[in-house]
Amino acid sequence: MIKLRLKRYGKKREVSYRIVATQSTSRRQGRPLEELGFYNPRTDETRLNVPAIVKRLKEGAQTTETVRNILTKAKVFEQVNA
Repeated sequence: MIKLRLKRYGKKREVSYRIVATQSTSRRQGRPLEELGFYNPRTDETRLNVPAIVKRLKEGAQTTETVRNILTKAKVFEQVNA
C-alpha cells in the first residue's frame, strides 16, 4: 500500500519535512516513490504539488494523520472529491 507521509531532514533543532509517497513497509528515511511537497513546522510554511497529491489520493494512497491535517488546511481533499 502506498502512503503519503513525512520524511525528516535538516539540522538538529532546525527540522523540516518533505511530504513523500512511499510504500507503507519502507522506513522513514528510505527512498520515496515521489516527493510531493514540503512542510516547515517552525514557520508553518507549506509547498504542495497539488495535482500530484490528488492523483495519488485518487489511486488509493493513504495518508498519515499529520499529512492529513496539512492537506486539510490546504483544502486538497475538496479537489479529490470534485
